[in-house]
Amino acid sequence: MSKPINIIIVENTSVIPEGLSAILLKSGIPVHLLRVDNLGETEKFLVSRKRNIIIINPSLIQNNFKLFNSLKTGYPDANWIAVLYAFYDPQIVALFDGVINIYDSSETIIGLIKKTINSNSGPEPVRAEEILSERETEVLQLLAGGLANKAIADKLNISINTVITHRKNLSQKTGIKSISGLTIYAVVKKIISIDNVN
Repeated sequence: MSKPINIIIVENTSVIPEGLSAILLKSGIPVHLLRVDNLGETEKFLVSRKRNIIIINPSLIQNNFKLFNSLKTGYPDANWIAVLYAFYDPQIVALFDGVINIYDSSETIIGLIKKTINSNSGPEPVRAEEILSERETEVLQLLAGGLANKAIADKLNISINTVITHRKNLSQKTGIKSISGLTIYAVVKKIISIDNVN
């Protein structure tokens, strides 16, 4: 941990970044801290071939999902940590590599940052290709494209009951129940392009 780690705090309030900065500066971890107010400013501070940790309020990605996905894809070695101080949709939180809660102790926060730094390339996401069958992937693509169960059954020449079974399997394997959550999952895992989302 001799080289400074690039940590970008993305938050539009003052209290959270100042508190996180104080904790990180006292931790002894060599960090280069930056603060930005919105997701759009983040990319100019991401450093290629260097460990980047982005600590962000999840509400800042909800209306900027396309940019968030682009940054995650463009900087695959970056780690994204959500800082939570309100309730957020679990499907949004699941998109992050780690979570800091404002009620966490300094030791817990420092432990998470150290664990993130010490991991080779950050937490390895479960790849959709490894957990979803080919048919489940097809059903997911059609669901994300806005088709109903009957239309999916007709398109794939299977029964509606089979579609329902595949949907149950998708929910069980991903932990996501809503169609919007499954759509986000499909985009993040590159099963569909964000341009194909209805």
